[in-house]
Parts: sequence; C-alpha cells; structure tokens
Amino acid sequence: MDISVRRVAASDEAEWARLYAGYRAFYRLPEDPTVVASTWAWVRDEQWQMTGLVAEGDGRLVGLANLRWFARPSAGRIGLYLDDLFTAPESRGAGAATALLREASRMAAERDAQVVRWITASDNATARRLYDRHATATAWVTYDMAPAL
Repeated sequence: MDISVRRVAASDEAEWARLYAGYRAFYRLPEDPTVVASTWAWVRDEQWQMTGLVAEGDGRLVGLANLRWFARPSAGRIGLYLDDLFTAPESRGAGAATALLREASRMAAERDAQVVRWITASDNATARRLYDRHATATAWVTYDMAPAL
C-alpha cells in the first residue's frame, strides 16, 4: 500500500471521525460524538495551534495525527506536541504511522522546533516498538492535576 500524508480537509470529516473514534476506543474512552466533533473543529480550523494530519492509502484514510505547537521557555524555542496518533487496525504495518511521524518531524524542522514530543501508555508495547525506532524515551514522569478554584 502506498501511503501519502497531508493536512486534513473539510471533506475528510466522516473518515477522520471514524478513525478518531477508533483511537478513543483503543484507549477505552467512552463514545462521545461531542468530543469527536470538537476535536475535528480544532484540527480542521487549526484552532489552539493544532494541525490535523491524515495518512491515505488505497484511496481512503488509514491513519491520523493531531499535533500542536508549544513554547519551551527553558530553551527559548518551540516544540511540536503529538497529541494523537492512530492507524486503522486493518492497515497496521503498512507504514502509515511511520509516515505520520516523518511528516511531524519535517514540520518541526521547517519551523526550527527543538523537539517533537508525545506520550503513550506504558503498556502499549506495539506502539512503543515503533516509537523506539523514531525517538528516544525520556526519564520524565507525567502528572495530571484537576483544575480547582
């Protein structure tokens, strides 16, 4: 399968939503069409400095990546954060994820970003094998804190 990567287009909505719903299901997130629609609007319109990429193969979308720019004050530079990366199960192993990672790297280089960064679940062994071929795992630990007034 020949894979090509490009930015999302308005006409991708239904196929992108199918892929993003698959991403959410993989991470055992509840079905929520509102979240899918909100995220679609963000990547389609490049809100919050987000960019949506899609991988195409055999005339259909087979993967997606949602990215956003972030400031790195300690370095005085910017970085590109990969929020979501997903390949349709039936298309895994065809190179879509690698192509999406390469495009993220190209985008970062084009804007002189210092890093492309992402997180994944520690038990996501399949993805981690791919990531280990393209990036270096860090020693940093991630924390989440709930907003409170």
